[in-house]
Amino acid sequence: MSDNEGRKNLRMPEDDEVFAIVTNMLGANRVKVRCMDGVERTARIPGKMQKRIWIREDDVVLVEPWDWQDEKADITWRYDKQEADQLKEEGHIQE
Repeated sequence: MSDNEGRKNLRMPEDDEVFAIVTNMLGANRVKVRCMDGVERTARIPGKMQKRIWIREDDVVLVEPWDWQDEKADITWRYDKQEADQLKEEGHIQE
C-alpha cells in the first residue's frame, strides 16, 4: 500500500488566491471569511456559484482578494468536507 492511497489532487491557490474559512453568513450573497494570510474579509458569492454550490459556516473556500479594496474578496472555489480534511492534514490550513 502506498502513502498516497485515498489522496486526491486538489485545486490549489493560483497567484492571487488564498485559502479561507467561512466564519459568518451575512446575507445578500455575502459571507465573512478568515483568510490564511491573517486578514478578515467580506467575500461575495458570485452569480455562477449561487444556487449551484451551497456555502455554509466553517466551509473551506478559495478567495481572490480585490485589488482596490483588500478587505473584500470573491469566492472562487469551495472544498467539500473530505477535501478540507486533506488540506488540514497536509498543513495548508491552520485552524
